Amino acid sequence: MTAQPGGTAHRTDVRDTRYGEIFLIRSEEGQLIGAVYNTTGLNDCPLDKWRALNPQELTTQFGVVAVQLNGPRFWTMDRITANAVGEVVSFGGLEARWVAELPIPPDLSDPDHPGARYYRDMVIKRETEFHFAAGRPVYEMLTPDGKTYVMQAYSHIVDDSLTMQSLAALGGQLQIPEGWQYRARTPGQELTLATAGGQAHVLQDELQNTYMQLVTP
Repeated sequence: MTAQPGGTAHRTDVRDTRYGEIFLIRSEEGQLIGAVYNTTGLNDCPLDKWRALNPQELTTQFGVVAVQLNGPRFWTMDRITANAVGEVVSFGGLEARWVAELPIPPDLSDPDHPGARYYRDMVIKRETEFHFAAGRPVYEMLTPDGKTYVMQAYSHIVDDSLTMQSLAALGGQLQIPEGWQYRARTPGQELTLATAGGQAHVLQDELQNTYMQLVTP
């Protein structure tokens, strides 16, 4: 199943709101691609419905190679504009909307290298703007080559004790690569994370919190 983007969505007051994502993974000419469906704006990802989802059953239902559940997660920005969204699908009674396409690197699911996804830049195809209000905290990962990745969501996939308030001290929990830095700061003006050319560069830490690269004009 694929969905052609055909609309725009705006969401306000999303900071610390819960959501979930379902990846419908297909194969195209040997490349695995995940169609990303997100619950934001449709529901708050009720835990009973989320925990009832069965990836194997969904794989059969939708006729795809695999299904991956990505959540629950919590947004860390204040406003979202998505300039290309698609169909709404019900997954076991949980509605989610198509928002992105994720090309999956061949080694990402290698059981011999479970940490291959962490602190690794990946490209996701979407058209979004994430807005962080002035005077509210942001959480960043700084790389040795001068890149800044801003946290877009924290996760309960690995550690369900994480809260927005605990993120300021998160750096002490993480096994950050040598030369990297985790930083919490409060910008004096609005910060915008925008995709460029329909692509976002993202990475995750080992708790599966997600960060997007800040690209300045």
